[in-house]
Amino acid sequence: MNPDIFIIEKAKEAVSSLFGAALPDSSFQVQVTRKEFEGDYTLVVFPLLKVSRQSPEATGASIGDWLMSNTAEIASYNTVKGFLNLSFSNSYWNRLFSEISSDRNFGQLPPTGKTIMVEFSSPNTNKPLHLGHIRNNLLGWSVSRLLEANGHKVMKVNLVNDRGIHICKSMLAWLKTGNGETPESSGKKGDHLVGDYYVAFNDMYRKEVSELVAGGMPEEEAEKNAPSLKEAQEMLLKWEQGDEEVVALWKKMNSWVYDGFAKTYADLGISFDRTYYESQTYLLGKALVQKGLDQGIFEREADGSVWCDLTADGLDRKLLLRGDGTSVYMTQDLGTAEQRFEEYSLDEHIYVVGNEQNYHFQVLKLILKKLGFAWSDNIYHLSYGMVELPEGKMKSREGTVVDADDLIEKMYNTAKETSAELGKIDNMTEAEQDELFRTLSLGALKYFIIKVDPKKTMLFDPKESIDFNGNTGPFIQYTHARIKSILRKAAERNISFDTVSSDVILSPKEIRLVKLLDIYPDKVAEGGAAHSPAVIANYAYDLAKEFNQYYHDTPVLKEENMQMLQCRLLLLSTIAGVLVKAMDILGIRLPERM
Repeated sequence: MNPDIFIIEKAKEAVSSLFGAALPDSSFQVQVTRKEFEGDYTLVVFPLLKVSRQSPEATGASIGDWLMSNTAEIASYNTVKGFLNLSFSNSYWNRLFSEISSDRNFGQLPPTGKTIMVEFSSPNTNKPLHLGHIRNNLLGWSVSRLLEANGHKVMKVNLVNDRGIHICKSMLAWLKTGNGETPESSGKKGDHLVGDYYVAFNDMYRKEVSELVAGGMPEEEAEKNAPSLKEAQEMLLKWEQGDEEVVALWKKMNSWVYDGFAKTYADLGISFDRTYYESQTYLLGKALVQKGLDQGIFEREADGSVWCDLTADGLDRKLLLRGDGTSVYMTQDLGTAEQRFEEYSLDEHIYVVGNEQNYHFQVLKLILKKLGFAWSDNIYHLSYGMVELPEGKMKSREGTVVDADDLIEKMYNTAKETSAELGKIDNMTEAEQDELFRTLSLGALKYFIIKVDPKKTMLFDPKESIDFNGNTGPFIQYTHARIKSILRKAAERNISFDTVSSDVILSPKEIRLVKLLDIYPDKVAEGGAAHSPAVIANYAYDLAKEFNQYYHDTPVLKEENMQMLQCRLLLLSTIAGVLVKAMDILGIRLPERM
């Protein structure tokens, strides 16, 4: 039984027996004993004084004496003011370790019956995925896996932004300058090829603006009247009208991008249960606008545009339909939210979107609430900070983004160089080396990004992320490989550790490891409640670090007492298993050997 639960249950019995009071669990506060005091866990006595009618020290001593007399699990106690410090017996730690090591589903919380949708990635089809998308994808994937570990049914969905003026810009630049270039003829990934034409459009557009300004036109007016922009706007109008030639080009160039995205997703280990396309959803929400007008929630202006006035709520007026009847992003999001909650009876809908959209989701929830949808409270915006590099921010229109594919390749090369420098590829075949470099590079990339609290802006340094020391993915991967190496050597000596003796006396460092293992389910619950896989990442690091400190002082395979050796091998095997579970939530593989 979990130590916190055990102490609370026994303390309730003690209070009932000693003071004749039946108190709820909330009256009992248990915490890990501070390092400067003797004990494993501490019961805070202050909330119990109202029923004991004694001093804090006397109350603690009374409960401590009762526990010593009525439980075999408490070995000793001491009181420090209003804190009762309890030390568990070795038999308790042995039993707890046995429960953890024998539980194949350890850390997987019971089914809740809840269905949660997580929408992430949401790329535009005018450019390849970049470093910002990588953080989005890794957060979306790991949050989904974390929620599954919390017992929820999770749907991972992607909404691809495959229409709009930005798409037409790439299409127009390709028509004007592409000369029929394709991914096959250029040797480029499709998303890279289309992204090049998006940059080409911007170059062409800026040149036209400069020429108009040089001719005497004000810059603001020139930016609206550049010929290429007007052509792109006309192309968008033709697309909306179903022009066969424009639609055919749109389908062709988007197919190039989808093929490119698929490769990047596969390299990252990302997949979706369902993909939505904006071209199929952008008209959703218009019925809700009419509903809002009928109910007097929205108002129509003289030019035909429809607005929702949120000034009384401390916000501003929000446009929902333009004067020409076309919808905006908010309109679409209203419609897709209604569609998904109705279709899947969702208990929660999580949008993984950068913090620059905080206001958008605040408005979305408020408008849905005004429309009478009680489930609006179950929309959660997982707002994350931007990813920056030592050289600064990225700008996609100028082609200065850190491309996801380039970064994945750079991480692979960094893992290769670092492994060679440390001599970690000796006696490995070329295929084994390749597999190791991919495992290490993706582990480094994913862990470095996920270990940071989602809400924080982060600085990404590829070289730092691949370090085999410190709070990195490779450090945890190397720890796992080290444990597996020890277990293989034990197997070569035919040492079995399926069952261990309950008479073994665990050392303080081993008890510390059992304590760390025991809180893993709590960390799963904590991370799930906070929608933060960083909780799991940093737990895995703490466990790996604690193991390495233990192993430095305890040469396991040199232990001569067979019962003790078997116990320690089982402890190592259990640690390895929990590391695998934790890192699997993050989408990180742990190698068997390095």
